[in-house]
Amino acid sequence: MLQIGEFSRVCQVSVKTLHHYDKIGLLAPAEVDRFTGYRYYRTEQIDTMNYIKRLKRYGFSLEEIQHLITVSDHKELMALLRRQKEKLKREQQEMAIILNELQTHISVFERTGDIMTYQKGYTIEVKHSPAMNVLATRAVMGVDEFGRYYGTLFERVPKEQVTYTGLNGSRYYDEEFNKDSSDIEVFIEIKEKDKADTVLEPCECAMTVHHGGYSTLSEAYGAVVSWISENGYKITGAPFELYIKTQFDSLSPEDWETEIYFPVQKK
Repeated sequence: MLQIGEFSRVCQVSVKTLHHYDKIGLLAPAEVDRFTGYRYYRTEQIDTMNYIKRLKRYGFSLEEIQHLITVSDHKELMALLRRQKEKLKREQQEMAIILNELQTHISVFERTGDIMTYQKGYTIEVKHSPAMNVLATRAVMGVDEFGRYYGTLFERVPKEQVTYTGLNGSRYYDEEFNKDSSDIEVFIEIKEKDKADTVLEPCECAMTVHHGGYSTLSEAYGAVVSWISENGYKITGAPFELYIKTQFDSLSPEDWETEIYFPVQKK
């Protein structure tokens, strides 16, 4: 048996952390002296502690770890680990994008001396949006769920014998944006007007083109809204995005291209 200090030293985890793990039921001491209150751990618990530490490094929350250390089903455990692996890969990709954006920001700042210059490079124009025949799904969803909803649309393409043009988009209906839960419509363009869920008719829009990853789309939105306010227009409908160049074109994030449209009219 190891006293809590010895166990702490061997496992390289603080006594405070061990007290917390005991409190939440994650790892309790094997024995507590009823007279002194001293806590003792079995040597076998070293493996459990190291397993917990490894799961923490993998990015699992303590709540998730509490479940993982009780899982005995091999398939369930494998599925949970693989799902976490995919999550970490996405985070790694997002971090690579952020690092690239930061380097670009530094370069622009060095050249211009203006820390906000990177937000001022958008060209805004008023033009009619393209007419589109689309298959569409509208739901309250998080942006991380786009893939699932697009998946259902793409499944319909062969079933309904329609021709996908290669163009996707999304429209945002809520006045306030919530990354995890917003009223959003995702759509894909098809050639067959008679088989479309709806036809997006052309409308006058203030639009711009955003180059780069989706994490900085808000800068393009801000540029368009500021332009609308400064040039005597008002917004008349829900804004939407068209994804012109994406990762599915085997392009790196800095080469992605997204068109942003805000329906407008003169005040």
